[in-house]
Amino acid sequence: MRHMGERRCRYCEKSFQPSKYQPQQEVCSEVGCQKQRRSEYRQQKLKADEEYRQVCRDSSRKWRSQNADYWRQYREKHPESVAQNREKQQARDRRQHLRDLANNTSALDVKHSAAAIWLLNGEAADLANNNSVSGKVFVIEALPRRKGPGRESCKQQPAGAFSAFAG
Repeated sequence: MRHMGERRCRYCEKSFQPSKYQPQQEVCSEVGCQKQRRSEYRQQKLKADEEYRQVCRDSSRKWRSQNADYWRQYREKHPESVAQNREKQQARDRRQHLRDLANNTSALDVKHSAAAIWLLNGEAADLANNNSVSGKVFVIEALPRRKGPGRESCKQQPAGAFSAFAG
């Protein structure tokens, strides 16, 4: 049972007593909840207030001009971060390349082909509407279905049975 004036935090959903100085308080005083509240406020302020956006841009430009060598020095001191960033960038580049291929229709229309086509490329498997992707392609033509009695394996075929279906 909640006490008089007690509220639920909109982030962690724990009960809290609002401050007597902030009776409209909607968020508890936990560090994570306050951080999230400030972050949301800042995002809303950036969207709604052009002057605030401009002040933030100017502040960033000023800092970058005063610390022009910051990123070069950081990369020199943290080579593991450079390697990790390079790997992540290559993955982003591959994903973008696959997105560009997803609706590519520059290849011939193979949808009506009698052959079965298998794309054996792990990243290409998730693409929709892609019909031209670089990778290994195996075309396996379907054999005509046999007409005749039973579906016996070739080991169980009586001698001469295959010749009846040939040519």
